[in-house]
Amino acid sequence: MQVAYFDNAATTFPKPETVYSFMDSFYRTQGGNAGRGQYKLSAGASKITSETRTLLQELLDCKNKDVIFTPSATIALNMIIQGTLNVMIAAGKTPAVYITPFEHNAVTRTLFHYEKQNQIEVHTLPLCEDFSYDSEKIKTQFDSAPPDFVICSHASNVCGLICPMPEIFRMAKNHGAITLTDMAQSAALVPLETGSDLIDYAVFAGHKTLYGPFGIGGFVMRRGLALEPVLFGGTGVESALQDMPEALPQRYEMGSQNIQAIAGLHAALEWWTENKNEIREKENVAHRRLMELLNRYDFVHVIGPEERFSEKTPCIGVASCTFDGYFPDEMGNVFDEKNIAVRTGLQCSPLAHKTLGTFPAGTVRFSVGAFTSEEDFFRLEEAMEYIRVNG
Repeated sequence: MQVAYFDNAATTFPKPETVYSFMDSFYRTQGGNAGRGQYKLSAGASKITSETRTLLQELLDCKNKDVIFTPSATIALNMIIQGTLNVMIAAGKTPAVYITPFEHNAVTRTLFHYEKQNQIEVHTLPLCEDFSYDSEKIKTQFDSAPPDFVICSHASNVCGLICPMPEIFRMAKNHGAITLTDMAQSAALVPLETGSDLIDYAVFAGHKTLYGPFGIGGFVMRRGLALEPVLFGGTGVESALQDMPEALPQRYEMGSQNIQAIAGLHAALEWWTENKNEIREKENVAHRRLMELLNRYDFVHVIGPEERFSEKTPCIGVASCTFDGYFPDEMGNVFDEKNIAVRTGLQCSPLAHKTLGTFPAGTVRFSVGAFTSEEDFFRLEEAMEYIRVNG
């Protein structure tokens, strides 16, 4: 039986059909090594890579910035965080780093590497009781301990809360801070002027909201930033140098690019560009349908903002729940038996669960996408009725 898929926050599935077909055809006919030769196969790979950068700049509204490809958003976050902190620490600073309460382990584990050596000070941005961000307290925080580096997950992968990141970054820039937003759960889905001078770095994951394949992520960076490379290797240009080239994107793109994944992302971005409003509307409709279904059952408790569709606490289509009398992993087994894909546990974001009061067991997470269907909801409702009757 086909799986009813409610784990789009982990990776969107399925992908648009054009992603599958274009990846296959391109890799069979033009799958050379980009920037590694003067022959046609290599030129074709270089061309699709360049076109994909341009599509990203257009979709994310950042034509004034550079796009760097990496194998994943996690690697992109590591490159930015380590490269930024290394420069600050080498200058004799103990950087004050501010994060939201909803950061992924890709951020928090990287910061902990420095924190346990007493090289940085990490502060968490405060929330109000209704889960909105407390702007007054954040301003007071920044005034008392000026930020050097501010990192904001644009949308939580646990409860879906969208961060008022431009407002926070505006306050951070008053103190000259470097700013980084993790857009893994929001890129293209949540409209954002990524080209704004408030944003120094913005990280994207190809396989999530962009509906591309695994193996391709990256970041957008403001021009003129001094980001120290932390990964090294061949670039296909200036090979006599033992330092990484100064030119972008080669300075941060070492090794052979995953050209098949880039081709898939290219197809996904073209699909996004042609269907932008429809994709966002489908996800909004699915989000409301999910909440209506979950709120129908008194043994289910949705964690996080109650006013998910308000301007004060807007959310993407991610909902974390607890079930009376059951641990999340137990419920995960029940849903799996019913061929329903959900995510249980801590979702790689223990800080978020400590903030939400669901640590250490975590939650059952449901997340919708543009391809969440009526059939998916019908089968989820059947499973919920089964739990209600047999619980």
